[in-house]
Amino acid sequence: MIEADLPMADPIRKTAHLCIRRGAPGEAVRYDRFEVPYEEGMSVLDALRWIRAHVDSTLAIRYSCINANACKTCMALVNGSVEYTCTAKLTPGEITVEPLPKRPLIRDLVTDIIPDEEKS
Repeated sequence: MIEADLPMADPIRKTAHLCIRRGAPGEAVRYDRFEVPYEEGMSVLDALRWIRAHVDSTLAIRYSCINANACKTCMALVNGSVEYTCTAKLTPGEITVEPLPKRPLIRDLVTDIIPDEEKS
């Protein structure tokens, strides 16, 4: 048999796994794990948006850079470090994403980002 007769192998699909803290105030904390197709250059925000569009539309995330040209709303803990999810690079393997720890939790990854002095 010559090489041309062999069936073409499917390219190996790379994936990333996001372990995302879920819940709202007063609820038990849980972590949901999602498998996301990985491509070089993707951000954690790209993966979160993919999850909302293809797997779980109830995932609460915040970002404004794409539509409102307002930055700094997508901050979260990515593997224990405060990062902008739009610039945090996605990597194959597992990434843990959690809400900001020093802000009141609204739901999932969304926290209250309004400074206390601006609340009435």
